[in-house]
Amino acid sequence: MKTFLAALLLFSFSYGLGQTVENTSYVTQTGERVLQLEIVAPISRPEAWKLFSTEEGLRKWIAPVVVLDLRTGGVILTNYDSSKTVKDSGTIHLPVINYLEGEMITLKVILNNNFAESVRREDGNLQEIIRLKSEGNGRTRIISTMVGWGKGPDWDKTYEFFRRGNTWTYQQMIKAILAMNHQ
Repeated sequence: MKTFLAALLLFSFSYGLGQTVENTSYVTQTGERVLQLEIVAPISRPEAWKLFSTEEGLRKWIAPVVVLDLRTGGVILTNYDSSKTVKDSGTIHLPVINYLEGEMITLKVILNNNFAESVRREDGNLQEIIRLKSEGNGRTRIISTMVGWGKGPDWDKTYEFFRRGNTWTYQQMIKAILAMNHQ
């Protein structure tokens, strides 16, 4: 019976509640690209906030190694390799520009050596803004918006990397939420 209920919830989650990652990207009237991904999660806004505002929450879907200093001017440090620490190579540094408790967080995206030198020199404005909006009935819309893209072929490759990578990452969030709801 538990397996049947899990399968039914997964079906409802995937099809009935829009639990895929929806790409709502656009170009502004001034020609700037906006990479925007959205999901509607079957959890309350305070529970969704914990997925972004606690090390435990971030470990459920972002990376196995996480250090969080949540404050304006703080940082999120992550490493996808569970055998490493945040002091090792491969660590991703996301400075916290600002946040509103339970509502939104803005992260500075710092490009590492996996990206072209030209985009690393010009990434001063690259940011991810994450917003949480209550949809009622214990559901929360999570909106990830990346702004500050440059122009040119190297920036096109960088944009595509984040489009694919962030879609995959938010799919991991969906899986984590499903697992939380089955505990």
